[in-house]
Amino acid sequence: MLLSNAYLRWFTSDHQQFPFFIQYGGHVEDMELHNHMDFTELVIVLSGHATHVVNTEEFFIKKGNAFVINGDTHHAYKDPHDFRICNIMFSPEMLASAGPDLRKSNGFQALFVLEPFYRNIHSFPSKLALSISSLEYVESLISFMIEEYQSKQQGYQTMLISRLTEMVVYLSRQYDTQEKGIEGNNLMHLANAISFIEDHYLEPLSLEDIAGKSNISIRHLNRIFRSYYQMTPISYLQKLRLEKACHLLKNGNMSITEISYECGFNDSNYFTRQFKKAFGKSPKTYRQAH
Repeated sequence: MLLSNAYLRWFTSDHQQFPFFIQYGGHVEDMELHNHMDFTELVIVLSGHATHVVNTEEFFIKKGNAFVINGDTHHAYKDPHDFRICNIMFSPEMLASAGPDLRKSNGFQALFVLEPFYRNIHSFPSKLALSISSLEYVESLISFMIEEYQSKQQGYQTMLISRLTEMVVYLSRQYDTQEKGIEGNNLMHLANAISFIEDHYLEPLSLEDIAGKSNISIRHLNRIFRSYYQMTPISYLQKLRLEKACHLLKNGNMSITEISYECGFNDSNYFTRQFKKAFGKSPKTYRQAH
């Protein structure tokens, strides 16, 4: 298969002001291998089946499957049979407007963050499989979104962002329900760890706490964490704490000592050393600059 690059501007002229596009897609012939240069794609299979080519791997997909393809992944479809899908293309930044509780969702971390990454670096067949009733609900959301997108009434962008967020939350919940009880699923173990850290990062946490919540050993936790984040769980925890400290330094009048304790550091001197190591300046200098 030949490889081509796809851009969001191919589908919408409004890609700079509103980087979003939705359509029904029907494939009766093989589709060429391509990647997405500036957008993420959420695909829901509405009917039929096909072979999904991802980089050099091939996977069978059918009605009810949903998956996310990011910009680094080459993919295509072949051998389609009554194959009808919905393509939702959007800038990854659009999900940043969602509530912070979404990042704490195991299903969200798995379906929208971890799975697309793992699919790109090695054979990773996992995908969401919606039940008939769940697919019907998703189809109703899709129908509403397509009508909004095509009619472009006043406020349609806000409405579409709201519906996209609803879709993401719903699919994340379905993924979480689907994967519960599947022993040895590294993706959900990692999602458990991430959501637990992000929910409790301002509290005293140990590797034992995180591994226990994830139902895996500390060694296994470290291994799967490094495979995605290229850092340890504790480094990730510290990253979140320092990002919170930056926010507090720029907003409010808390002292540096108060901020260090507020962000989970028991020693303000240690906090200052770690902050300077991460950002190249002391908390005091950072505050003055902002």
